[in-house]
Amino acid sequence: MKKKLVVVKIGSSSLTTASGTISDEKMRDHVEALSFLKEQGHDVILISSGAVAAGFRSLGYRSRPRTNAGKQAAASVGQGLLMQHYIQLFQQYGIMPAQILLSREDFYSQVKFHNLFNTIQELLQRGMLPIINENDSVAIDELTFGDNDMLSALVSGFLHANALIILTDVNGIYDGNPNYSKAVKKYHFISEVSEELLKAAGGSTSAVGTGGMRSKLEAARKALSLGVSVFVGTGSGKEKLIDILAGKGDGTYIGGPFQTQMQMRKQWIAYHSHVDGVIEIDEGAEQAIVQKGKSLLPVGVTKVIGKFNALDVVEVRNQKGKIVGKGMIYYSSENLVKAKGLPSEQSKIYSINRRAEVIHRDNWVKLREE
Repeated sequence: MKKKLVVVKIGSSSLTTASGTISDEKMRDHVEALSFLKEQGHDVILISSGAVAAGFRSLGYRSRPRTNAGKQAAASVGQGLLMQHYIQLFQQYGIMPAQILLSREDFYSQVKFHNLFNTIQELLQRGMLPIINENDSVAIDELTFGDNDMLSALVSGFLHANALIILTDVNGIYDGNPNYSKAVKKYHFISEVSEELLKAAGGSTSAVGTGGMRSKLEAARKALSLGVSVFVGTGSGKEKLIDILAGKGDGTYIGGPFQTQMQMRKQWIAYHSHVDGVIEIDEGAEQAIVQKGKSLLPVGVTKVIGKFNALDVVEVRNQKGKIVGKGMIYYSSENLVKAKGLPSEQSKIYSINRRAEVIHRDNWVKLREE
């Protein structure tokens, strides 16, 4: 199997006992599978929940705390316990994990984004296994972020991962709640995440987690927009992750084969993405991106409409107001206002990835005839 960059997200319920303590048996199973995946030559990044679930019992709580202060306190205790377990278990396989704590804002700051990318690349090149979690002990909003589901989508997207594997305690996506009805239907493959599917998804089924199938579907939709296929399901044994990559996982595959990211990303941008803003371009830029297959540069941008973040999808119009296409953008609206009309060397300091392109041609879809 060709070397891949694989992001694996493990939820709280898949790491802890029903009472909220860390399950050594579950963690050993996951670590064995992650280590085996890495032994096969793949680069692996782990997005691990479980900090709050691991810590609240040590603080004297009988169940997961509901207040922000209680959650943050539990996270500050549990994060250390969680990493201690990971270090001890991975050392048995000669693997050194590295901890990274993030929040959503880290993906929308061009400086933080650039530094984060370089840090993770350096860790992977040196054979480390990055373990990423939300910075739950200080970021209130992040405690309702979906049990790290959306974080895993953003990480897999900005690293151009080959696959995002979301491990949970349910073996895939169903058209109802399998805990309440045996008549529900399991989806083995979903080409896209529709609004109907999101509405049918329920909340968390676990007392120690915050995410549910809806948050996983929302994360999958974001990952698809960034060109990454997704698997949601379960498994056991050291070969479970290898089986998932081979298409034999016990769960639901979302988007398409793990090898077709670019084509899938363009399909999503064209037909399923939500437009968060509009940019207007001049005639020269229109010819470059429509007729010559070039990327869109800031020098050709004449107007910025709406408020959007980097990595959002925007609509592109010419100066006559006609829609030219859609694309995933590397500038926030605030920074694009500063960069528009500037040559590449001056404008790229405003880009989230320090490159000049406003929209790279790989993230661009033409929507009208020439």
